[in-house]
Amino acid sequence: MRNTTDFSPLYRSFIGFDHLAGLIDKASQPGKQSSYPPYNIELLAENQYRITMAVAGFSEQDIDIESKDNSLIIIGTKQAINAEQDPTKRPRQFLHQGIAERNFERKFQLGEHVKVIGAFMENGLLHVDLEREVPEALKPRKIAINGKSLLNSTS
Repeated sequence: MRNTTDFSPLYRSFIGFDHLAGLIDKASQPGKQSSYPPYNIELLAENQYRITMAVAGFSEQDIDIESKDNSLIIIGTKQAINAEQDPTKRPRQFLHQGIAERNFERKFQLGEHVKVIGAFMENGLLHVDLEREVPEALKPRKIAINGKSLLNSTS
């Protein structure tokens, strides 16, 4: 049995951070996280990432990737082929089915300024490349220390 924690008293402290409060709520809900399909998140370089998902049995046409509002949504929809669509195909009868071909929807919350660069499939793995592009105005900058104050100088 999983212990549930009520975070509602903390919402008073989350002024302007409603999104963060929603993430905490979502993470604390028991039993709603799916582990299918399995995935890895790699750090390729300082600001480059890759999500790799095991999508055996899915083709490129079966997968939709959408990026909006700092979230990445990957949807896999496997179309069942019936005799009406293709009379040459007969229904498959499994003695053991270890490869799951069920539909899925996987959501990833992206950080600020993280953009999806591209995606490709290789050997049953879907790779989605991401990059953080911090605007110049938000990057830290060095401040030089001069010998005298510019505000108090009398010329």
